[in-house]
This record gives sequence, C-alpha cells and structure tokens, in this order.
Amino acid sequence: MDKKTIIGIVLMVLVFVGYSFYMTGESKKAEEIREKNIEEYNKYAAEQQAIAEAEAQAVAAEQAAYDALPEEEKQRIEEEKRATELALQKYTYGETLLENNSHAQKLDTLANDYISVVFDNKGGKIVDVTLKQHTRYAREDRNEPVKLIKPNTAFFGLNMRRNANAELLNTNDFIFDSSIEEVDGVNVVTMTLATDEDAYVQYIYKVYNTGDASRDYLIDFTINNHNFAQYLDNREELVLRWENQVDRNEQAYENENMSATITYYDRGEDEATEMASGGEEFHRGMSWVAFKQQYFNSSLITNKPFSGYLSYSRSFKGGADFLKDYKARIILPQSEGDQSFNLGFYYGPNDYNILSDVALDGVYTQLENVIPMGGWIIGWINRHITVHIFNWLNNYGLGLGVVILLLTIFVKLIILPLTYKSYMSTAKMRVIRPEIDEINKKYPKSEDAMKKQQAMMELYRKAGVSPMGGCLPLLIQMPILWAMFRFFPSNIALRGESFLWADDLSTYDSVIDLPGNIPFYGDHVSLFALLMAVALFGYSFYSYKQTAATTPQAGSGVMKFMMVYFMPVMMLFFFNNYSSGLCYYYFVSQVLTMIIMYVIRRTVDDAKVRARLEAYASRPRKKSKFQQRYEDMLKQHQEQLNREQRRQRR
Repeated sequence: MDKKTIIGIVLMVLVFVGYSFYMTGESKKAEEIREKNIEEYNKYAAEQQAIAEAEAQAVAAEQAAYDALPEEEKQRIEEEKRATELALQKYTYGETLLENNSHAQKLDTLANDYISVVFDNKGGKIVDVTLKQHTRYAREDRNEPVKLIKPNTAFFGLNMRRNANAELLNTNDFIFDSSIEEVDGVNVVTMTLATDEDAYVQYIYKVYNTGDASRDYLIDFTINNHNFAQYLDNREELVLRWENQVDRNEQAYENENMSATITYYDRGEDEATEMASGGEEFHRGMSWVAFKQQYFNSSLITNKPFSGYLSYSRSFKGGADFLKDYKARIILPQSEGDQSFNLGFYYGPNDYNILSDVALDGVYTQLENVIPMGGWIIGWINRHITVHIFNWLNNYGLGLGVVILLLTIFVKLIILPLTYKSYMSTAKMRVIRPEIDEINKKYPKSEDAMKKQQAMMELYRKAGVSPMGGCLPLLIQMPILWAMFRFFPSNIALRGESFLWADDLSTYDSVIDLPGNIPFYGDHVSLFALLMAVALFGYSFYSYKQTAATTPQAGSGVMKFMMVYFMPVMMLFFFNNYSSGLCYYYFVSQVLTMIIMYVIRRTVDDAKVRARLEAYASRPRKKSKFQQRYEDMLKQHQEQLNREQRRQRR
C-alpha cells in the first residue's frame, strides 16, 4: 500500500471513530433515559399511592358524613344522583350505545401454531398477542414468551361524535356484540357496534391456521360501516386511533432501544422510512405502518394509500421493562352510506423469509422493508446476495457458527482476484522503489514538485503501475463490510442461537462482568470483540510493514499509530456491545485476510515482477488522450509557476 492507501485507511478509521462516538452517545442517552424511566416510575408510583391514600381518606370522610344522614335524605340523594347520571349518559351516548355498555365484557382467545390472540368485546379490539415460538430476555434468562400486545396497554378505535356539540368519543370505550365462527377452516371474529338511527360499525377479524408463517402471522381485518358517517368527527374521514406499549425483549437494552421506532412504507419507494425522532409527524401515501422493535413488529397494512399522524415516546408508565409507547392516527377517506375497508395486522418476527411472502388480498406488501438492511448498494447486497447465501447455507443444519464461517470464506473467495491484483500493485510499487528514490533525490526542492510529479507519472506509465491499485480492495470491501454490519444485528436467525461460549449470537458475549461501567466500553468483556480487535491489530501491523517497505512516508509515526494501535482499540470499544455474530464474522474475516496475504506474499517473486515491468516498459506504446492532456496540464502549470518565480526574483 502507498500513501493514498494509508490515507484511505485513516479516513475509514475516522468514519468508524465518528460513528462510534455517535453510537456511544446514543447508547449513553438510552441508558440515561432507562434509568430516568425507572426513577420517574418509582416517583410516579409514590405520587399515585399518596393520591390514592388522600382520596381514600376523603371518601371515608364523605361516607361518614353520609352515614350520619337520616334514611329519607339518603334515599333522596341517591335518586337524584341516578337521574343525573342517566340523563348525562343518554345525552352523551344515546339509547342504543348506552344499552350496549350494559352488556357483559368478555374475552375470546384464538391461536394457531405461531400466535395466540385475545379479543375483547369492549372496543372490539385485540388486547393480547403472544408469539408462541419466541421468548424474551427477562431476568437473565429467556423464560417468558414475547408479547407484542399486553393486556391493558393497547388502544384501538374510531373517533366519533353523536352530534356536533357532543364530546369526542371512541369506539374503544364501548361494548360490541361479538361472535366467533369457523368458515372454511378460518376462524372469523365479528364485532358489531350499533348506534341510533339505523347505523352501525363492524369489525371482522380472520385468524388463519395454515401452517404457513407468512399467512398465519397476518390477521385479516375488515371495517364495515352502515350510515356511520353521521357519527364521525369529520364525515369525510375515518380516523382510526392505534396505540400500543411494548416492553424490552433483548439483553442489550441500548441497541434494542435505538432499533425501536415507527417505520412506514410507500409502495412507490424503494425502501421503508424510519422515524428519526419521536415527535409527531404527518405522512401521506403510506401502505403500511409498523411499530418496530429490534426483532419484532406490529404492522397495520392496507392495499390503498392512507395518511396519518405518527409518534412514539419513552414513557415511564410501563415500569422498568418498558421500551416504547407507539401512537398512530390513521386517516381513511370516508363517504356517505355503506363502506368497507380491507386491512391487515401483522404480529410477528422481523424475519426476511417470512415478511417477503406476506400478502394482503393477493398483493405482496413489501413488509420485508421493515428490516434495516441498508440503503442503495448496501441494501441491494444484503437483499439480493447475503440473505440468499445465508439461507442456503443455513438450510443444511450446520449450525450458525459454521454458517458464518462458510459465508466469510465465500465473501473472501469472491474478492480474492481483487485482493491478488491489489497485492501485485503493491509489489510493483516495491520493485520500482529505487527509481522512485532517484526521482526524489533529483527533485528535492518544493518548487520542483511539478517536475517530480511529471517524472513519477512517466515512471508509472512506462512500468504499467497504478498508484491507486492498492486502494481497490478497500473500495470493493467497504460496501461488503457495511453490508455485514447491517445484516447481522438485524438477522433474527441469530437470536437465541449459541456458538462456543456465546449463548446468543444476536447480542454481546459476556465472558467477564465488570464491577462497574467503563465509559465508551461497557460493563462486560466481549471475547469475540476482543479477538476481532487482536486480529485487526495483527493485520494492521502486517499491512503497515508492507507499506513501510514500499514507500517511506513523512510522519509515518502518526500513520503507524492510527493504523496499528488506534483503529483496533476503537473497534474494540465500538463492538463490545454489538452482536457477537458480527464480531465473530469480522474476526474470521481478518484471520482469513492475513492468511491470504501471507500465501500471496510467499508465492510472488519480486525478481519476476521486475522482469515483467522491464518487458512492459520496453514495448512501444502510444500515450492515451487522458495521459497527454494530463501532461500538457502539468507543463502549463509548471510554466506558470516558473514565470511567477522569475517575477518574484526581479
């Protein structure tokens, strides 16, 4: 490698360092938020306890005063209270809605091989979704099933008013008439809420049990309404409020917290969009919106574009395990008379193989875009190459440790020709080192920089050497490096899978728990991250020796420090909290690179390289138009510089 290659490496280091500081800052913020959540929750609980005690005392005092009244006075007060409450309820709800709310609340549970779903006739909504094949990391072990909806945390319903002057209501607060039947092997849940004036709204849910994950994780959802527009807050819009709170499911809270966001998708775009902050945003043309976690998501899907207000927050109301509070106000166009809306709920894992097959009414939803595999070329590599190779290897049941090893070897074989070409470029630079030294001696003065540059270019042209050749594998490997950086932390196949000492390849492998938290590092030692840093140090040291043997550099001490010492240490700090599967991949990749470079070095004869360069230089060849224009430009610049120097001497 030459000077330009070293500069490229330093720039890459700076990118990683900058990103490391950014991610470390985000992780620190997330941990501070989590600690604040716990503190505020404890404070909130204490305040609520004090309020409850004060209210209990006030109620007790009122009850004591009430008990002291004569029986006739008590009876009169009770009758007035009942009459007032009934009049208020009739005005607010109407006769029919009021009658509905007198019905009994009931829960119904339906399940298939993948999910268990609980329906509540109050609000006609789903109040509990349990993933039967996935467990969450809780209390140092995976001993609880993942719940994407927990009881008493979900809100779902349509905004409505009985008249323009009445208060805003929501179907979430009313009792629906519910029924369940099986139609052609599909469990159908029908929820109906009737209002006055021959109007009603109806929810129809369909839970499948086909054995196909992409079908069974998806719940078909239809909204039917009859003359319901008169009850809407805005008669031209159906405003659907969908809210949910989610808990922590993973060991690495910081990474999970940063991954949890709202993602939305427009079928006209190439990829989904993640909300960067939790503030409320308005978006149009969405085909689905997902309450996304690191490895799971709850998505509302339609086949017609819709608009909506989206937001999320880190509330403390959910307790210590609380992660995010998601809110969406979905706006569907509404017209007079009967109308029907076909939607779907996906409750399941962020598994690319499953999500890519999810279809609503026969139309693929592109829900796999909820997985953050990178944009542009990085995403293209992951979606069209990495995923398919990984799945192909994983289908043989070799174990994920072996799969990652084979994937790494496959990547190295792909770029092997480029690696060899890069080394040959370095070897050519090494064998023409004497000529480079002669040119440096011939033009030692700074004012002769142009002449030296011309001489260097002529030497490179005659020898057929490209000074940028050593940068080529870095340029090729960078997209692959970043592709793997995005692929492994988002790959649910690694979740809960063990390899060697790592219990879970989707999170860090802690071999030593530290007594405290080291800034920018963490409270544990990840062995795979440590091995990766050691391997990177070995490769950097070997590469620097090759570079120093080829081209001495001014300020090489700084270059050596950056390449050999600083970068491995920064990578160790950066990756200590990351997926052990990713660290394992980088470790194997560095080891294979060192082996490949050593074998090439032992098989390349510098004398033969020198002979080929001399043979190449002896052949007559015509300068390319680019070379001629470049040399003419250098000559013009040199002449201008000479004229300037002559004017200064006068």
